[in-house]
Amino acid sequence: MASENNSTGRHTVRVGVFIPTDCQVLDAASVDIMGNMSYEYFQLVSAMVPKAVIDLAPMVEIRYIGSVKAGEPIKLTSNESILATNHFSDPEVAPGKLDVIHVPGPDPFRGFPPDAVAWLREQANTPGVDILSVCSGIFLCGEAGLLKGRKACGPRGMQSMIKAKGYGEKELVGDKYRWIQDGNLWSSGGITNGNDLVAAYCRASKHFPDPIVEIVCEMTEVGDRPQEYLTEMKWPQTIAQLVQAANLTT
Repeated sequence: MASENNSTGRHTVRVGVFIPTDCQVLDAASVDIMGNMSYEYFQLVSAMVPKAVIDLAPMVEIRYIGSVKAGEPIKLTSNESILATNHFSDPEVAPGKLDVIHVPGPDPFRGFPPDAVAWLREQANTPGVDILSVCSGIFLCGEAGLLKGRKACGPRGMQSMIKAKGYGEKELVGDKYRWIQDGNLWSSGGITNGNDLVAAYCRASKHFPDPIVEIVCEMTEVGDRPQEYLTEMKWPQTIAQLVQAANLTT
């Protein structure tokens, strides 16, 4: 398994953030929740946390995987970028080398490299690997065939667009839920619902001890929203009102 114990005997969780084209900054940022559950992070805040807690934390190794070479930038929104640690063809991130594939939302109107799509499909078919799809990451997962026969989320405002793609999902529930799990596929609604998704995943995962998960969720103030939306979307109505007002003044 990828998550074999290292030479210190500490459990290691190997996470790959998969960005073959580009992505939303806030989507990618949800991986930091897992980073904050790491032994490395707890050592940084050791003045605040007793050794008994620190010793529970696993090692967490995070790689940023793109269609560019290691060391080259991957474009994010808000004029940000991150440096790739790996091209997806690198042996270090081959199927069987990772435990979690985190898929932050790309521009859904761009195409995806076929070999990158195939890589994601192969990862999802590897026993023990979990796929975390955030926001429009659902389109990349759909292209890889991961939605077929499954329940899935995706952004509330894009449900009809996802359905029109014909990915073969069993049911789209993104108009109702912030996140949903079906097998090894975890998918969230728009943007910061990725925080809720990652918190829920960590609570259910064998990789993270319960006390560590709850401490970090409180420290980062995530994971306390209900899975089900309690309010309706308002932005479509706001847009309609703005369009109507514009038409009245032209």
